[in-house]
Amino acid sequence: MKKSGLKIAIVGATGAVGREMIEVLTTRKFPFTDLKCFASSVSVGTELECGGKTWSCEVLKLGCFAGVDFAFFDASDEISREWVNEARLAGACVIDNSGTYRMDPKVALVVPEVNGYHLESLKSNARSGSLIAGPNCTTIQLVMTLKPLHDVYGLERVIVSTYQAVSGAGSAAVEELKTQTADLLAGKKANPVHLKHPIAFNCIPQIGSFLTGEDDGITSEEKKVILETRKILDLPALRVACTAVRVPTAAAHAESVLCEFQRAPELEEVRKILSAFPGVEVRDVPKDGIYPMNIHSAGKDSVSVGRIRKDPTSPNGLQFWVVSDNLRKGAALNAIQIAEAILR
Repeated sequence: MKKSGLKIAIVGATGAVGREMIEVLTTRKFPFTDLKCFASSVSVGTELECGGKTWSCEVLKLGCFAGVDFAFFDASDEISREWVNEARLAGACVIDNSGTYRMDPKVALVVPEVNGYHLESLKSNARSGSLIAGPNCTTIQLVMTLKPLHDVYGLERVIVSTYQAVSGAGSAAVEELKTQTADLLAGKKANPVHLKHPIAFNCIPQIGSFLTGEDDGITSEEKKVILETRKILDLPALRVACTAVRVPTAAAHAESVLCEFQRAPELEEVRKILSAFPGVEVRDVPKDGIYPMNIHSAGKDSVSVGRIRKDPTSPNGLQFWVVSDNLRKGAALNAIQIAEAILR
């Protein structure tokens, strides 16, 4: 199987995640020799540095995936619906970070540390034309902490409240936060453009659209967390409740998590279990002010967990706080780890 000299493609290369992916490819020394960078027509000709070389952006067109071994998609659902199959027909192994295929029962939804066993069948030439979906960034950091605890205690219920950075809404939203902050400090009015309401000095309890019917009052982001968590952990009946909130931070998502298990968790054992899980860092000395924060997690690969404590309302309950860089482990790094696992 070809494991070096790979030709890869990034769809959405000039976006926030695309640029992060380029950095991760370089720092992890991913074994590629040729890179195709795809972006919108306004970014054609934009030059991006990756792996010590400069690559020029181009637009998607018929035949553009010829010879590509891995195609990383981080664009809109519409782009994935239109172009993923084109890449697969060209023989590329597609890793798609959009929401298009996540809940397709025929497509694996993968966090390598959690359910990487789905990739075993692709560690051969069978990877040609295959498709793997990457989860929502919020879901990834959640299941990274739930999986090792479930294996020991038996997970029964999860209640999570998310505090999501504006980078999750794209580079333009980050600039909007900066502009609004400066405007408000200067006594001017904050004008929302990319977000529904002003974000500077404000929290918005809505990410995505509100659903109707049996999901009345739940947002599309919250529904993603619920369904994706069940699928990744292979717990279709798991009780999950989520409230997703956009907060005025630029980088890294945070989550307040309450879990109930089949048996009572022991705090010291919980810390050891989480510390031993690949990709998880425990920062949990609250009396010394040591716990996960955005300023520690931005730009880092790890999922950081702390404020670990018993739930005073349930003998089998546990509470903790999780922070992770949503562009890195929440998207770019996870996608590249999938490719690395297949190559191994």
